[in-house]
Amino acid sequence: MKSYEEKKKQLFEKINSLAKEDIVLAFSGGVDSSLLLKICCDSSKNYGTTVYAITVHTELHPMKDVEIATKVAKEAGAKHLVVYIDELQDAGIEYNPIDRCYRCKSLLFGKLKEKAKELGVKNVVEGTNEDDLHVYRPGIRALRELNIISPLAESGFTKAEVRKLAAEYGISVANRPSTPCMATRFPYGAKLDYERMHQVEEGEEWLKTLGFYNVRIRVHGEIARIEVDEKDMPLLLNNRVKVIEKLKAFGYDYVTVDLEGFRSGSMDIHVTEKN
Repeated sequence: MKSYEEKKKQLFEKINSLAKEDIVLAFSGGVDSSLLLKICCDSSKNYGTTVYAITVHTELHPMKDVEIATKVAKEAGAKHLVVYIDELQDAGIEYNPIDRCYRCKSLLFGKLKEKAKELGVKNVVEGTNEDDLHVYRPGIRALRELNIISPLAESGFTKAEVRKLAAEYGISVANRPSTPCMATRFPYGAKLDYERMHQVEEGEEWLKTLGFYNVRIRVHGEIARIEVDEKDMPLLLNNRVKVIEKLKAFGYDYVTVDLEGFRSGSMDIHVTEKN
């Protein structure tokens, strides 16, 4: 097993090689892509090349993501571009299919490849890490089909190691929680619509103001199932009345707490890569 320093060496060598030409980076403003952006921009200065940080703006992701991405791209000194897409309309995911992530990534990275071609850029880079390779991530198949480069995963960087290196660089979003698309809050097969997803986003942002780090509202019909880190459950219960009032105002009949606590991909428990 490679050490952290060995992984860093491999990552820097990979990006230094890519930076000899212009790079398009799929940039969400999360810690993975922000770390890549910083290293890519530093390396590109040695060759006089350009790093295009392209953020895909979609209503399936929290609205503040573009604002955060713009701020971090400016900090890194990248050229920041925003591409707008409508995944519900164009990706065929209205009923939240099991391969939703594959369909969305195919659309998203297809658009990035088109933009890269317009800019005369050959290499498109993105921030999948080693941990992503060991859970249900059908979108990774789309990345491979489109020949998208994933330097973090190729170098064996785990999420914890990404955060560690981002902190060493002083990247402002080093400790930012992951923000997957809002469709992950609904069961596969459920009809997706922007109004309900925006309600979930608003509810989660409100919960964070109470002091939670990781928080999800998973929606099962008229039931809102709240996930927070196990250590934060007392805080949730202490704010029980306020939480009930807030979420019932969105129309949920039942407000519940998941006793297993926060876990990424909890809607995938009956899904396998074979499916």
